[in-house]
Amino acid sequence: MTAFLVIDVGTTGLRAAVVDESLNILTYEHRPCPPSSPAPGLVEFDAVDMASKVLDAAQVATARFGSPIDAVGITNQRASVVVWDRETGEPIGPGLGWQDLRTVMECIMAKAEHGWALAPNQSATKLQWLLANTPGAADRDLCAGTVDSWIAWTLSRGELHVSDHTNSSATTSGLRNIDSSGWRSDILDAFGLSASMLPTVVDSAGIVGRASALPGAPPIAALIGDQQASLIGQGCVRPGRAKITFGTGGMLDVVTDGGAPDAAHRHDNGTYPLPVWSIGGELGWGVEGIMLSAGTNVEWLRDDLGLIDTPAESHDIAARCNDSGGVVYVPALLGLGTPSWDYGARGTLLGLTRGTERTHVVRAVLEGVAHRGADLVEAAGADTGTDIDSIRVDGGMSRNPTFVQALADATGRSISVAPVVESTTIGAAFLAGLGIGAWNRLEDIESLWSPAHVVEPRATAHRDAARLTWRDALERAGGWFPELSALDF
Repeated sequence: MTAFLVIDVGTTGLRAAVVDESLNILTYEHRPCPPSSPAPGLVEFDAVDMASKVLDAAQVATARFGSPIDAVGITNQRASVVVWDRETGEPIGPGLGWQDLRTVMECIMAKAEHGWALAPNQSATKLQWLLANTPGAADRDLCAGTVDSWIAWTLSRGELHVSDHTNSSATTSGLRNIDSSGWRSDILDAFGLSASMLPTVVDSAGIVGRASALPGAPPIAALIGDQQASLIGQGCVRPGRAKITFGTGGMLDVVTDGGAPDAAHRHDNGTYPLPVWSIGGELGWGVEGIMLSAGTNVEWLRDDLGLIDTPAESHDIAARCNDSGGVVYVPALLGLGTPSWDYGARGTLLGLTRGTERTHVVRAVLEGVAHRGADLVEAAGADTGTDIDSIRVDGGMSRNPTFVQALADATGRSISVAPVVESTTIGAAFLAGLGIGAWNRLEDIESLWSPAHVVEPRATAHRDAARLTWRDALERAGGWFPELSALDF
């Protein structure tokens, strides 16, 4: 049996899973690894603790499997950064999470002084901040990288300092050329960064070294960002294929048929271009749209409002009513992403009456997230000129039948639910197999993917009216904090 170990490092936890050649998950270990927020807008993580938990989870998962591992794949939260000493392997400060906003002013200044469209969730200004706020950093031999680089360094006992194109792209890092052909010397010079501290950029699939920290020292044969791994894991490898991951936030990714983009900035409808894989020296391209809060809204129902006891209960309660009774919810707890990118928008409940019940509010929340999913689909279609005729979904909310049906109804498209909640693991396992020759072509993933089930949109004459009502609600939710709404990255 051919088996792959996947290390999947998310925002709040990490997983190690052994996957077979049929892409079945055989063993699975999870370790919580939540970030800390020492002040509003700051999101940090302990890179040493992360590395320790990765090794522990990997060793337990492989020991339980009981046979040699053929290859290792790494997939991870993107844009989060670590800077460490090349000689000692010790981080010089906290890891900065992709959600960290401490460099908002640096991004504003970069645009004003240089015309660079950098966002605080990208790596560039995070690296600049770490170097500027670490005494003596300029005199040390440092390595800087995203989480994939840090984990590859850890697994190889310091032999590898690498990253793939999906993690180091212009969209993710802000430091690469638009076509991902090299590092931008103008930004490096302005930010006091050296190309020597940055990782060697490698293909998403292919052997880059050995995981000597693990039994048998299996080859590390895949590195890929989490959303791209999910795209591949759901068999979306041809132009027009799209997936949405409904986790804490929501991410739509769709494969395009063109080459490298002309610019790294957002398109007219709020999606942005990015590499979706690199194999054999060739890059695949796509666009991505973001919903800043998806599952967060269900957590809000549970933790803050006390309307549900568990996320799964949101389905049970919402299913007790046929509709939301005229209640509309805009899930903008953290602002709105694609298409409007309004950081000053806020969550909004509209249409409440004396007859509004708990069931109506819970259903309205699920339907609101579904409408935001429809916004992403419409934006991606408009920006790419692609007719996205069906959608594949994973993430925690993909297990909620009421939500998935609402998504099908809002989009007017069939929804294929992934067989596993985290398709990132499947995508990284497949790439690791591709990297060692277990498969020959990227397209081989298509025959290996099969949905758990497919949900069709209900034939309804009310969809257009519902979308019009939704757009009115969006407008009312926007601009609640004008100073934040004015920010544009």
